[in-house]
Amino acid sequence: MERFLGSFSPYFYALLRIVAGAMFAMHGSQKLFGIPGDKDPVELASLMGVAGIVELVGGILIAIGLFASIAAFICSGQMAVAFFMSHFPQGWNPLLNGGELSVLYCFLFLYIASVGAGIWSLDALRTTGKRKDAHRFA
Repeated sequence: MERFLGSFSPYFYALLRIVAGAMFAMHGSQKLFGIPGDKDPVELASLMGVAGIVELVGGILIAIGLFASIAAFICSGQMAVAFFMSHFPQGWNPLLNGGELSVLYCFLFLYIASVGAGIWSLDALRTTGKRKDAHRFA
């Protein structure tokens, strides 16, 4: 049986990658520059500063699909560390310790790392003539 909207899955995956990357990059810009929002920027030479750099650069790379697998793998690891350092000490359950966004980003980026950038990406343009769309929902 054909899946509902199955023929559009590469496009929805690309939208998911672009939106997730852009949102993650905004977390980084908020840490580094205080934008968006009204928070003060963090010190670059701090753990939060490094996290902001990873979020901003990694999020942009994921959104544009350039070295997306590597960037997503690094961002996934950062979110795992964030969960266990910041949220897990308040309890194991992400719904109760405020870590659900970290867990979701962690597993979303792990999936992107395993699948690759897919269509609408600079990685696809770089690999012209090679397998462009590794993302298949068979």
